[in-house]
Amino acid sequence: MDTLSKLRSGRLADTTRLDLACGLTEFPREIFDLADTLEVLNLSNNRLSDLPLDLGRLRRLRILFCSCNDFTELPAVLGECENLRMIGFKSNRIETVPESAFPTLLRWLILTDNHIRRLPASIGRCSALQKLMLSGNQLENLPEEMAACTNLELVRLAANRFQSLPGWLLSLPRLSWLAVSGNPCSSAPREGARIAAIDWADIDLEDSLGEGASGMIYRARWRSASDNAVMPVAVKVFKGAVTSDGWPESELEAWSAAGAHANLIGLLGRVENHPDGAAGLVMSLVGSEFSPLAAAPDFDSCTRDLYPDDRRFDLTTLLRLAISVSSAAEQLHSRSIMHGDLYAHNVLWNANGSCLFGDFGAASFYPAGATSSSHAFQRIDVRAFGCLLEELLARIVNGDGDPLVVEGLWSLQARCIGRDVGARPSFAEVSSELGRLALR
Repeated sequence: MDTLSKLRSGRLADTTRLDLACGLTEFPREIFDLADTLEVLNLSNNRLSDLPLDLGRLRRLRILFCSCNDFTELPAVLGECENLRMIGFKSNRIETVPESAFPTLLRWLILTDNHIRRLPASIGRCSALQKLMLSGNQLENLPEEMAACTNLELVRLAANRFQSLPGWLLSLPRLSWLAVSGNPCSSAPREGARIAAIDWADIDLEDSLGEGASGMIYRARWRSASDNAVMPVAVKVFKGAVTSDGWPESELEAWSAAGAHANLIGLLGRVENHPDGAAGLVMSLVGSEFSPLAAAPDFDSCTRDLYPDDRRFDLTTLLRLAISVSSAAEQLHSRSIMHGDLYAHNVLWNANGSCLFGDFGAASFYPAGATSSSHAFQRIDVRAFGCLLEELLARIVNGDGDPLVVEGLWSLQARCIGRDVGARPSFAEVSSELGRLALR
């Protein structure tokens, strides 16, 4: 019996999560029978265009997904859902966002890939908002009232129409992960290394290595057209023309301009002639001894990565990881590239503390030179590094290493996440201090 039939027959009593993707054109009223327990409702991949005016009866509802439907307006009734914290309406046809559409406790808003031209001033009252995903719309500005959203940590504005960014945005005290590529205000990239075009017919996919927000990654074999040699590689195939971080083309440009570095995953080429027209990248294959340092945030952690309970680091390994990531980030910013997604889940590491850093989906170019904005872009990535360093230090083996070095690392971490953006160190300063502590 399918889920909708079970719902209508009353067999889902006490359910806390409900997923329905069955071509719905109307909201099933039987969902209200779950009002006392339902916390997560996923109605993505249907044909819905509105929600019932009494949706607030779902008083325990915390998370609502309605992506890939036919909404042209974000339902105003969402504002009446008193416990709603996460809203996802990706890939609809939304043009209008009413003033009353935001619930008081909203932490995470996903409106990627719609047709939104403006946001209402009322979003400035969302004091709990931490994560805002707006890539792939038609926004030219943000309401000044959003300067009051001082808990914002992750903001995605890529592939919109911003001629300039609001000054208050770069001054938000907790902003750590920002994507703005694909806007008129984005700086033209410096010329990067020439990237080969790799025909899909020369790639043999093997097993899946993982899935991210923007695409699938596969182990593969690439037959070089020049000498017919076969090379093991990793291939990323993007899910669509626009991702939560922006356009695939922007990722390619940033990765190309990043250059070679011992701690950056190498980019070998771009995919051409995919049978479905999908964009793709071909990368160096990382050895099987490497694995993600952490898992991506979940609904509850929102912006912070998740580590295995037993993951611990000795001081030597911790320093090696921190120095490697800081060094790679320093190179990016020397080329006016903000990574925008400096997270442990984007770091691959092994037991020796060696690591590789990649995923340029959220990367953005910014104007070169010692300007206030270029200074701020780097310090936003520095705060992300401070969050990563905090996570590593929280998992250090008890009593391991020189306590003065550990104290110095905590002091550096505090400077990296300071609320005054301008007072944070540069990555050159971070790398220098890490090097000094490693020599103690």
